[in-house]
Amino acid sequence: MSEILVLVEHVEGQVKKVTLELLTLARKLGTPAAVWTGAGYSPDAQARLAEYGAEKIYLADSAEVSDYVVAPKAELLAHLVTERSPIAVLVAATAEAKEIAGRLAIKIDSGVLTDVVGIEDGLVADQSIFGGGINVRSRVTKGVPIVAIRPNATPVEAAAGAGAEERVTFTVSDAAKGARIVERVKEEKGARPELTEAAIVVSGGRGVGSAEKFSIIEELADSLGAAVGASRAATDAGWYPHQFQVGQTGKTVSPQLYIAAGISGAIQHRAGMQTAKTIIAINKDPEAPIFELADYGVVGDLHQIIPQLTEEITKRK
Repeated sequence: MSEILVLVEHVEGQVKKVTLELLTLARKLGTPAAVWTGAGYSPDAQARLAEYGAEKIYLADSAEVSDYVVAPKAELLAHLVTERSPIAVLVAATAEAKEIAGRLAIKIDSGVLTDVVGIEDGLVADQSIFGGGINVRSRVTKGVPIVAIRPNATPVEAAAGAGAEERVTFTVSDAAKGARIVERVKEEKGARPELTEAAIVVSGGRGVGSAEKFSIIEELADSLGAAVGASRAATDAGWYPHQFQVGQTGKTVSPQLYIAAGISGAIQHRAGMQTAKTIIAINKDPEAPIFELADYGVVGDLHQIIPQLTEEITKRK
C-alpha cells in the first residue's frame, strides 16, 4: 500500500493523542509514515508511534527545522512528498498545522481540506465548513491531498507497525528562516486534560453568572475527568481565561461528550463544538438554540442541577 505521511504533534517528546488518531485513520487508507520534527525524539516516542501503526518514522530533529516558525516544516513535508510520492498528507487541525498545510499546498500545487471530521476510501472527507453551519463531503482533485483532521474526530486503535526510522536531511531555504523562535516558555499543566484533546468537555456560559460561580463547572469537570471550556460571553466578561474559549474565534473541540451549561447556543459557539459525539445542554430557557443541537437537554437552573449531577457522579465512582 502507498504511504500516507502523518505530521507528528508532540510536546517535549510526548506524542499527543491527536497523532495516534491520525495514525489510526491513516492505517485504513494506506501505509502510515510518521514525520517527526524538532527535539525530544526517544525510544519511548518511537515505540509509541509504532504501537499505533507507524511503519516508518521520518526524523528531522535538526535545529534548522525546530528553531524557526512553521515554514521549515512545510518545506520538509514538500521534500518528502517529492521524494516519497505519498498518496496523502495528514495533519492535525491545530492552528500551527493548518498553516503548515496551507504553505505545503502552495509548494506542491495541491488541494487542502481543513476541519475534516472523517475520511473514507478514495480520500473522500467529511468536512465541517462555514463556521460549522454546513457539513459536506469533499475530495481533493489536484495533486497530493493534504487533510487537516479535527482532534477527537477518530477513535484511537492500537495496531503494531514496524516503526522503522529514517533520518531526513535537507537544506532549509533562507526564505523559511524569516521568523526565528527566540524563547520557549513552558505553561504549567494542571491535572485536567488539554481542552482540544479531551474526551469529555464541560463548558459554562453566561448563565453561570460570575467568575466565582464557575467553580461548579470545574467541580463537575473534575468528577468526570474532563476539560473545562467556556463560551465567548463568559470569557469576554472575564469569568474564565480566554484560552479556554470554545467557538469560532476560540478553540474547536470534538469530544465524545460535551456538556453545555448556561450556554444559549449562538452559531459562534456551535461552530466550535457541534461535531461532539454526544451533546448535553443545561439551560433554563426552553427556547435556547442549543437544544436544537443537543442529544439530551435539561431545562432548569444549572446552579441546582450541576451540584446534584456532580454529587451523583461522585457517588458512583
